[in-house]
Amino acid sequence: MANIHQLVSEHKDLIINTRRELHRIPETAFTEEKTSAYVADYLKNQGLDVQTGIARYGVLGHMDTGRTGPTLMIRADMDALPLNEDTGLAFASTHAGAMHACGHDAHMAMVLGAATVFNKIKNELNGKIKFLFQPAEEGPGGAKPMIEAGVMDNPKVDYSIGCHVWPEIPEGTIGVRSGPFLAAMDRFDIKIIGRGGHGAMPHLCVDALEIGTQVVNALQRIASRHMDPLEPAVVTVGTFHAGTAFNIIPGEAELSGTTRTFDPEIWNSWETRIEKVVRGVCESMGADFELNFAQGYPATINDESMSEVVRRCAERVVGKEHVIEPHKTMGGEDFAFYLQKSKGCFFALGVGREGGAPVHNPQFDFKEELMLLGVETYCQVALELLK
Repeated sequence: MANIHQLVSEHKDLIINTRRELHRIPETAFTEEKTSAYVADYLKNQGLDVQTGIARYGVLGHMDTGRTGPTLMIRADMDALPLNEDTGLAFASTHAGAMHACGHDAHMAMVLGAATVFNKIKNELNGKIKFLFQPAEEGPGGAKPMIEAGVMDNPKVDYSIGCHVWPEIPEGTIGVRSGPFLAAMDRFDIKIIGRGGHGAMPHLCVDALEIGTQVVNALQRIASRHMDPLEPAVVTVGTFHAGTAFNIIPGEAELSGTTRTFDPEIWNSWETRIEKVVRGVCESMGADFELNFAQGYPATINDESMSEVVRRCAERVVGKEHVIEPHKTMGGEDFAFYLQKSKGCFFALGVGREGGAPVHNPQFDFKEELMLLGVETYCQVALELLK
């Protein structure tokens, strides 16, 4: 059997340099042209059969051991965030207004590193491995269109794994959680249509701003008074725009927000619940409204048996005492769609340190050597599933 730890360590510089090269060229959702070209060239240089242009910029690398066995899919997300970087790194973003502030550069480097190591141990594996690089995880979501394009078929994916750098758990730990891990997430946009007029004559107007405030308050009652308090649920209004001058009553107001839950029934009820609340408030106050509800990602629910495999493999990498169960989070992740199609596990690589910036922050960074733990975990999982 190959010494996985030694093989991964031998590729330390390659993995870190790959991360840095990708960090320099961040591209936001569905604009990942340079990133996908880099990934495709890397995989081709490893001798893999490569598909490109999936869901616009998705890339899929195929490794066939030539022996009968299951198919494992390992996924990395490629998109960056619309932020100006403020890390001061020598390899900082060269694209103004874009930054890898959520670790997707690390995710790609780890999967590419795993592909390199798998090439060394291919004769110890059976079946096939798919290396999946997905656009637009940050939204509107690239997983679903990639699945619709057939990435989980021909051959059918039996097992899927993915990893996210996780500042919420300490450096050197690996987080594995069976069952619900991340919440289902949606977006809503509301337009309140009233009648504007002079600020001194409110009786001649239908004040869209004031009605909007009532809508915000009423929406909060969905979670606080309509839901079982033992079932986590969040309704957040994140934007509210109305008015143009201090003495004009606005005729229109626009709101947008998000909902979060782990419960599939609640997830499928949000639009009806929100529409009922908004309609009731607007009708009672003489306004019209427009509601645009976009159902986003389902809850990320890890398969129990696959979570146990990942946990066991992670213990070989960092030791049992450093494999922990992270808290559930109301954040969302479209890896959830792959989990609906195969047995899978989405796990966390601890990068948390004192004074470190959180993800989605212009100063986010992490200790690069930690990526080796993610690569080694991928390799251990593959050896267990495909041996």
